[in-house]
Amino acid sequence: MDFMTLTVQAGVNGLVIGMMYMLMAVGFTLVFGIMRIVNFAHGEFYMIGSLVAFYTFAQWEVPFVLTLVLAAVCVGLIGMVVEWLVIRPLRSDELTGMIATLGISVVLQNAVLMFFGASPRAIPDVVEGSLHVGPVVFTWSRLLVIAAAAVIVGGFWLFMQKHKLGRAMRAVAQDQEAALIQGISVDRIFPLAFGISVALAAVAGALMAPVFAVSPFVGTTPMLKAFIVVILGGLGSIPGAILGGLLLGLIESYGATMLGSVVADILQLALVIGILLIRPSGLLGHREA
Repeated sequence: MDFMTLTVQAGVNGLVIGMMYMLMAVGFTLVFGIMRIVNFAHGEFYMIGSLVAFYTFAQWEVPFVLTLVLAAVCVGLIGMVVEWLVIRPLRSDELTGMIATLGISVVLQNAVLMFFGASPRAIPDVVEGSLHVGPVVFTWSRLLVIAAAAVIVGGFWLFMQKHKLGRAMRAVAQDQEAALIQGISVDRIFPLAFGISVALAAVAGALMAPVFAVSPFVGTTPMLKAFIVVILGGLGSIPGAILGGLLLGLIESYGATMLGSVVADILQLALVIGILLIRPSGLLGHREA
């Protein structure tokens, strides 16, 4: 394989990974921006989304588009219940709330481990075959991930900018007290924001299920990478999460292709450290007063 073909192939793989990181990071930063907590269970909601894809698409042969909808709705509702039962009583103490999400992570992972088992299981490709452009080969399944993730993030962006609830979420993220004065119910916004956040993680898990094997531990790496992306893009910045996810995915793919996976991980962390030294608030983050 010549250098140009290798470069293009690595770029497409980087976009696939970057789209997954982007979906994870957008949900992750949504919760932080509105609720001011770091959701350490975010990876487990990704994992549950991949399980939904395994059973609905691979086992019951549900159409994949409907599978994505089911993953988002089911996990979103679970997230709203978790916010109501666990996070809401601890809302006054952000540190305790973050520790609680770590406990939720352990509970969900071990519950799935008992039910599903530890062995990874594969899911067939959503679309068979590949697209040949000269010597470069693109599998339709990976191109589907790129297209679907772009549409989902675009829809989420429009929701946040144009819809009444999206604007209410932005208002709460900027100033809770001012939002309350304007008649926005924080008790309504918090569970909705948490549900949308974990629904995005679940969709990422369902999209990537045919690419990676499904297991109770499949959400660990995406969770860690999402945290890096959020720091890279700027805490609470959704555009920063989008930019950071794509950037990290491309660096990981090109680094692993050209230099090896170990060097790629070092490059990612070196990039984050370098950017934070120059811009402590991240690429598109803002310093808080």
